[in-house]
Amino acid sequence: MKRSLLEVENLTKIFDTKYGDLTAVDGVSFTLEEGKTLGLVGESGCGKSTTGRAILRLIEPTSGKVWFKGEDVTTANKSQLRILRKSMQIIFQDPFASLNPRKNVSDLVSEPLRWYKIYKNKKEKDSYVNKLMETVGLTQRLKSVYPHELDGGRRQRIGIARALALDPKLIICDEPVSALDVSIQAQILNLLKELQKERQLSFLFITHDLSVVNHFSDEIAVMYLGQIVEKAPSKELFNKPLHPYTQALLSAIPIPEVGERSERIMLKGEITSPINVKEDCHFSPRCRYAFDKCFHSRPKLEMISPNHFVACHLCTQKTT
Repeated sequence: MKRSLLEVENLTKIFDTKYGDLTAVDGVSFTLEEGKTLGLVGESGCGKSTTGRAILRLIEPTSGKVWFKGEDVTTANKSQLRILRKSMQIIFQDPFASLNPRKNVSDLVSEPLRWYKIYKNKKEKDSYVNKLMETVGLTQRLKSVYPHELDGGRRQRIGIARALALDPKLIICDEPVSALDVSIQAQILNLLKELQKERQLSFLFITHDLSVVNHFSDEIAVMYLGQIVEKAPSKELFNKPLHPYTQALLSAIPIPEVGERSERIMLKGEITSPINVKEDCHFSPRCRYAFDKCFHSRPKLEMISPNHFVACHLCTQKTT
């Protein structure tokens, strides 16, 4: 049976703290097809970035499975993981913190090539670097420049060039435009779209900005306290959000048209602690529709309509 490019099954990450077990990622499952983009959205602290890093094993998952091109990433040894990572890359949120300040642009871009011994001599190295810089829109005169001398947009282009250096199939974008000005955000997003079309790249696009992910993703998965509470094609999620949390998130998006104002859903109540979590709906203390079952039973992510999945007792009750 042919597998998807990326398959994540019941991925869980628990951190041991002095207060108890902190569940950052709680049984996350999804698939990502080649050449497609899955947007992973939610509030800060919901586990989006931890999910991305656990997939790449930049942090070790507590349990669950990750398959990439049919190979089990979670059981791969050091040498196998080194091979797999050529095809699995990441663009970090902060383009300054993710770059070594002691290295210039040429050295930063060529670092992945050096680790995997892609080039044989300086001439080959320069050829690779020139091509990568041209691909991401960086001029050759910047080769000897250091990160602190560049603006955020150019620094993020370096991060993209590094991610592309080994010709990957999957790139995890961990809030790649959140630290940039709006005009620069558009440039970076357009660049990523062009690269996806040219190279058949797949993106896991992690962000808290729904207005960005709407135009960039084929599918969107909404996370709340470590769990995916809704997943659907991008257009359907925006036109017909089913989970109360998704509805609240969408109501907060500013509408540019004068007079076009939908009702803002204000979330009240306290956020459930991720430490020593209970078997209930984590969103129930803030949900205006919560009933008795929500406080005693955790809803499963179930398909409500074709390719539209929701973890909500209210939604599943309506369809039964």
